[in-house]
Amino acid sequence: MLTLKVIRENPEFVIERLAVKNFDARAIVEQVIALDDRRKALQTESDALVAEQKKAAARIGALMKEGRREEAEEAKKEVASMKAKSSDLLAQAEVNNKELESQLVLLPNMPYKLVPLGKSAADNLIVKEGGPEPRLPENALPHWELAKKYDIIDFDLGVKITGAGFPVYKGKGAKLQRALINYFLDRNTAAGYKEVEPPVVVNAASGFGTGQLPDKEAQMYYVGLDDFYLVPTAEVPVTNIFRDVILPADAFPQKLTAYTPCFRREAGSYGKDVRGLNRLHQFDKVEIVRVEKPEDSYAALDEMVAHVEGLVKELGLKYHILRLCGGDMSFTSAITYDFELYSAAQGRWLEISSVSNFESFQANRLHLRYKDDSGKTQLCHTLNGSSLALPRVVAALLEDNQKDGYIEIPEVLRPYTGFDRID
Repeated sequence: MLTLKVIRENPEFVIERLAVKNFDARAIVEQVIALDDRRKALQTESDALVAEQKKAAARIGALMKEGRREEAEEAKKEVASMKAKSSDLLAQAEVNNKELESQLVLLPNMPYKLVPLGKSAADNLIVKEGGPEPRLPENALPHWELAKKYDIIDFDLGVKITGAGFPVYKGKGAKLQRALINYFLDRNTAAGYKEVEPPVVVNAASGFGTGQLPDKEAQMYYVGLDDFYLVPTAEVPVTNIFRDVILPADAFPQKLTAYTPCFRREAGSYGKDVRGLNRLHQFDKVEIVRVEKPEDSYAALDEMVAHVEGLVKELGLKYHILRLCGGDMSFTSAITYDFELYSAAQGRWLEISSVSNFESFQANRLHLRYKDDSGKTQLCHTLNGSSLALPRVVAALLEDNQKDGYIEIPEVLRPYTGFDRID
């Protein structure tokens, strides 16, 4: 959530930056300022009334001592009238402040200066490419056919048990999943990230803190009886570890990693892009989260991008890194880098990671702060990234490593799988 201070100090800058996200913020910004003016006016009036009440109370005491009871009784009536007016002002302030909050949460995060202009994924900027060109056999198959051929992922069984988008991993397919999770966690912890195992259901306050609510209800699975949400990403529970926390100045960086299953309704998804593992309702993902001082967050972002790139390189897959344009960014992000793997068998790019800096946007919602060297309380910056999301990694691994009669396992995964091929 943008701070009132930022909006009030330079409203035109806020409007200009949000236009990069193709978001017309003028009406909301003007409403926020008007509501904040009203808040200040109500507070001033309320403070003045409280001061009058104190003076009147002192006067009543003096009148009572002097035996001037009739005048004291009249003064008491005035105080009662003031109290009623104070209650009315408090009620007005409560309504006004709720409306102010409801307007503030409508504003997305401002994009960082490096974010390119654009309206859709077609306008994203490729900033780096790498990895070997896949060498496939003549009759190369997409991963959903490979999964059936080698009996390692059963999509039909998932439909029977639950529904579309909930595959069952079997045999070496299940072991490959477990191997990737352990490999990613080990690489993350080796890079200084502390492993945590958070809940996979969260309350509404957690969803609000990281910006999933009230923006993405339609994409989240809701447990109505308990008012809980299944996590769409480990970012939500892990970042909320720091909700309502004030960190000391020497507590940085905070670096956490976690594996969770993730649940997304993916409303409106259809067509070839949802075949096989391309788009699921339940999937496994390993996440990295950082909390930084504002002056260090962009160096941290560069480190995270380099770390994720190292994972992809070690898997020996063709990839590119995109800097997302304003129109393709999330509501909460100030800047995002997407990693995509190339599937030669499908002839398309598959997104496998997003690495983002949210600056103080989430921290403001989370009330996540730190004490600077002068003892002043400041908002932290939060960052997160997938390291990595498994489904499309598995899809690319199966497709790009298929040989005549078997699928080769990358060397870095063999200590985790216990086998070097699927046949």
